[in-house]
Amino acid sequence: MVFFGHKRYAPRLAPELDDVPLGRVLRSIAAARGPGPQDLAIAQVERLLRETGDDWDRRCHRVSVLAQAAPALARGWHGRRPRDPDALALATWSELASDPRGALAICRAAADARPADPTPWVGALAALRLLGRPSSELALVWQEIRARDPWHREAHLQILGYLSPEEQGSQAALRDFLDDAVAVMPWDAPTACLPLTAAVRQYHRERSSGGIQALGVSRYWSQPHTARLLDQGTADWLQPGHPRHAAAVADLGTLAYALVRAGRSGDAGPVFSLVGGLVTPWPWNYEGDPEECYTDYSGRG
Repeated sequence: MVFFGHKRYAPRLAPELDDVPLGRVLRSIAAARGPGPQDLAIAQVERLLRETGDDWDRRCHRVSVLAQAAPALARGWHGRRPRDPDALALATWSELASDPRGALAICRAAADARPADPTPWVGALAALRLLGRPSSELALVWQEIRARDPWHREAHLQILGYLSPEEQGSQAALRDFLDDAVAVMPWDAPTACLPLTAAVRQYHRERSSGGIQALGVSRYWSQPHTARLLDQGTADWLQPGHPRHAAAVADLGTLAYALVRAGRSGDAGPVFSLVGGLVTPWPWNYEGDPEECYTDYSGRG
């Protein structure tokens, strides 16, 4: 169906995004009941992660989604295969929410089991962030990640959160981190949306502040530095074949959200078509129900 020049899709929350094999495994896990189906689900997870190979960006996406969807399965697989690098990586991520200290212990074994893989180290970074550990501890883990995958999207997002004023950092720390990253970042890196993500988070801070900043938030997206981010996104990310990283749909959703908030609904239309109704909780949940917000915003394009 086409409205206002772009195709509209029924929105749905999709943690797998457009990763079709991951989506199939998630549906299989949801249907698994009893030991037989659980064995089949574990075999499917194992095959999926084996097939991912050394695509570290997609591996981290798949591991993080699977860990959230099936922590019990992750623990069961780890119990059966305590030295398997895939089982260890998944177990690391599955423990983050409930036991970040336990996740740190597992990540060391996972890193030893597959030294080239940054996924356990990114899990360790997330655990240290959850524990509010000093920046010196995160810096050591950050070095290990950068040595394996210098433009790892999830690792950069973890640092972005850690350096935020809500956690262990400040606006100045965020600016320094972003300036250093952007100065050498390839335009098509998986981290290309990092500055826009930071800008949307700052926009939410200012809207929620209730002070002078909140009064001027209507002009936020017309400022030169934020307008330039939107211009770059629409110029670079709508090219055929780009972006290609595992969470590209999530980043395109962020761009669509920001374009609508900037009053650039016409530019947002083609971006919504690429997103295809695959909704992530953030940034839409700032406005309320993510699917309802997405539906409202996509209708403006």
